[in-house]
Amino acid sequence: MAAAVFAVNRGISTAQVGVDGGIIFSSGLFDLLSTHPIATKNSWENPWAGIDALIGDMPGHPYARLKTADIHAAFEEILDFFTEAKYPYQRREGQNLEVITPLGTTKFTYCVPQSMWQGVLALEQKLPCLLVDFLEMNGFSARQIVSNLQQQWPGLRALSVPFPGAAKGSLIVGDVLARNLELPQNREKLSQEIRPHVGGAQAVGLPAVLGLSRSQEVIADLAEKIGVPVFEIPTFSLSIPGLRLVDVFDRELQRRGVRQFAQDRVLKVTREQDGTFIVGAGNKKIQYEIKSKGIVLATGRFWGRGLYADRKQIRESVFNLPVSQPAGRLEWHREQFLDPRGHAVNQAGLEIDDSFHPIDETGKPVFEKLFAAGSILAHQDWMRMKCGCGLAIATAYGAVNGFLN
Repeated sequence: MAAAVFAVNRGISTAQVGVDGGIIFSSGLFDLLSTHPIATKNSWENPWAGIDALIGDMPGHPYARLKTADIHAAFEEILDFFTEAKYPYQRREGQNLEVITPLGTTKFTYCVPQSMWQGVLALEQKLPCLLVDFLEMNGFSARQIVSNLQQQWPGLRALSVPFPGAAKGSLIVGDVLARNLELPQNREKLSQEIRPHVGGAQAVGLPAVLGLSRSQEVIADLAEKIGVPVFEIPTFSLSIPGLRLVDVFDRELQRRGVRQFAQDRVLKVTREQDGTFIVGAGNKKIQYEIKSKGIVLATGRFWGRGLYADRKQIRESVFNLPVSQPAGRLEWHREQFLDPRGHAVNQAGLEIDDSFHPIDETGKPVFEKLFAAGSILAHQDWMRMKCGCGLAIATAYGAVNGFLN
């Protein structure tokens, strides 16, 4: 998604092929870097200081292929994209933000959707808050969050309310809740359930299901009706902030002229004598052929099917590119699942040069105009380091500029 933004912003005619992948499970938070596990200091309030330490300790990490100024520029361009699409993000320059998780813990992240900003401020100032869940919604418990956070945040209270219009005992998934709250009559009923319990609370937190394409309108209306600021708390999958990201990217990229083959996969790639590529795309059989001067391979790891593993080795699924990986399968994992050193398999991926070309065993680019970005790259463990979004955005920026150069 980020690669398509950077390409079309630079006047490159762009086609995008691939399914939504893991974005629909995203919390909506934009992590840059919050954990550098092998450093003396594990958690970083300043992500840029963390990146400097990371590059010094792990020079093979994809961040090391970029200047810090380029990572800054990449984030600014993506944040501008979301602002123009009327789904703005908030941050404090040079500082990670502490946010509530659905487990009742907290984590650091770099940028949050506007819908979660009041929660960042409330946690920071330890304001009296009312956290609300829905009786019909599994996987989100205001009581659990309050119980786990109460020692460090004593001003929290929990409330469970019925979802407006839901049948008694029914289980409602997040996207249904989100669309229903875009109806004014449902917001009125919900505010009537919450308002009598606000008391001295200075803000109200709810699961992140407050509208799909009109979340800002929903939150502003609820805040006005309840009488205090309202904020969202991330949920487990299915994630509404993740669906919002997909909606914004799809809608805005289409408006900017990107040709989208959103539910198709690349089934075959051939390279012509002049260096151009012919990409065969479709569902189970080739339905389209796309001729392109260059390709940014951003197919992800095992979840996105960019990498796949057999009983002996890990392979790249589109070009069969060389994959950096442990010598044998027995070395993929450590004996303990929560070993603080992590697992070697999580750093398997493509080796690249400074222009983001995938390279072969001799260090030479496999193809002059093939580039790679995101979690398919080697020498990073994005989940453990809390740098997944930053990795995606920064390396996409590097790959598109590599093509331009």
